[in-house]
Amino acid sequence: MKIGDLEVGSIGYGAMRLAADGTIWEAPADRQGALAVLRRAVELGVRHIDTADAYALGANEELVAEALHPYADDVVIATKGGVARPSVEEWIPLGRPEYLRQQAELSLRRLRRDVIDLYYLHRVDPQVPLADQIGALARLREEGKIRHIGLSEVTVDQLEEARGIAPVAAVQNLYNLADRTHEKVVDHAGQHGIAFVPFFPIAVGDHAKAGGPVATVAAELGATPAQTALAWLLRRSPAMFPIPGTTSVAHLEENVAAAGLTLTDEQFARLDQASF
Repeated sequence: MKIGDLEVGSIGYGAMRLAADGTIWEAPADRQGALAVLRRAVELGVRHIDTADAYALGANEELVAEALHPYADDVVIATKGGVARPSVEEWIPLGRPEYLRQQAELSLRRLRRDVIDLYYLHRVDPQVPLADQIGALARLREEGKIRHIGLSEVTVDQLEEARGIAPVAAVQNLYNLADRTHEKVVDHAGQHGIAFVPFFPIAVGDHAKAGGPVATVAAELGATPAQTALAWLLRRSPAMFPIPGTTSVAHLEENVAAAGLTLTDEQFARLDQASF
């Protein structure tokens, strides 16, 4: 399975959860525990690690580098630029070309990389022409500083506009069993050979309650509800590359094991048609 020309497994790891709290503002209090999770992910065969410059103001990228540098040749590192964090509560799209280029340079330093494998525009800035934002990433790609361009939280129209300027290897949008707002983007990505990377791939809440459809299918599979939700995603589209995050080695191992689950047609349909 590939993102662009990069071979990765079906399940990656999203490092955002390693920030200290729900605001994603501070580095983790248990640094050694966070390092252990990242290293265990690679030991388990995870080859797709996702982070962003906005997570803990760059400290998340530094954590990834501390855990994994020098990187194995086949480990793919994805990061993002284009969101400013002027305060703990604020996430502000900022797509000025000079800012994107600066942030990519800072990410290269923090990650200790010469090239970023996959670099996302973290959010489209409505105040800046999309052509200028994608143009900045295209220039970074031409300079050899990033290998592939990605977009996050975009529509089909935005994706197609961007693809008219530069190749797009991946789209990272919110998507899970309980939130399927981006169904059209999932299908469009699959039709055009673009990886779809769902963030928050394991929705929490009533969908996994005892007696619910996810829990019922999980019991049939001898799996957990989280594993079943991931198995549904993988069956949903061959372009799907979920990146569940966790601060727990045990949960990490559980998530990675979901790649070995196979839903029957009937089980998939039951989950697909369920109302959450």
